[in-house]
Amino acid sequence: MAERFLVFLSKQRRRGLRISAFAVVSLLQGCGAFSNLAYVGRPPPMSPIVNPTKEPSWRPVSMPMPPLRKVPTEPNSLWRRGARAFFKDQRASQVGDIITILININDNANVKDQTTLGRTGSESLGVPNLFGLESLIPRVIGKAVSPSSLVSVSGAGNSTGTGQIQRNEAVSLSLAGEITQVLPDGNFVVMAKQEMRVNHELRVLTVSGICRPQDISSSNTIQSNQLAEARISYGGRGIVSGQQSPRYGQQILDDIVPF
Repeated sequence: MAERFLVFLSKQRRRGLRISAFAVVSLLQGCGAFSNLAYVGRPPPMSPIVNPTKEPSWRPVSMPMPPLRKVPTEPNSLWRRGARAFFKDQRASQVGDIITILININDNANVKDQTTLGRTGSESLGVPNLFGLESLIPRVIGKAVSPSSLVSVSGAGNSTGTGQIQRNEAVSLSLAGEITQVLPDGNFVVMAKQEMRVNHELRVLTVSGICRPQDISSSNTIQSNQLAEARISYGGRGIVSGQQSPRYGQQILDDIVPF
């Protein structure tokens, strides 16, 4: 009987170790720490070149569209309406065509607010004469009460607030993207992604938006401020980015602790 009990304890101990190891590995995978440990001593890998429309996060853009209009045909004419070249328009115009997006952002904002509020109030209530019944008030409430000053209320409030916001952002670069979708009204959905690795730091730049064909210049470029619904992201990952980010436990405590 004693031997069976010892065997049972040994099995339960091994099972507990397996459960604990599985819990630790799951926690590391959920926090992303396990993937970081896999690349210790090596730079972060670059993403493979894939079709952006095959990404799980990609969704086709649906925008309000005007009614379709039939393009008038012009027989015996070599000129096509909307073309900017006599023989062929060299600008991007179809899905898969490459276009260069020029990003030049220089934003400055300075907002300063200052508010001062003050309020003082005083109220008093008494019954000097009430059909001769005012003499009954001291008998009911007490002799210390004077009918001429039954209630007196005063209050004062003061509030001061100051706020200031200063922001300065400057981004200047260019990258090549491609047309991923042609909307029914003729506008283009463009997407661009660029990765650059320096030592153990990987910088990732992504740009997406909707542009008009006529805004594309003759050099097949377009400014980022001409993109509707523009989404510009500039970030990265690596040793430096990891040191600048707070630890997972600290982030969880910051979200949970109310103090």
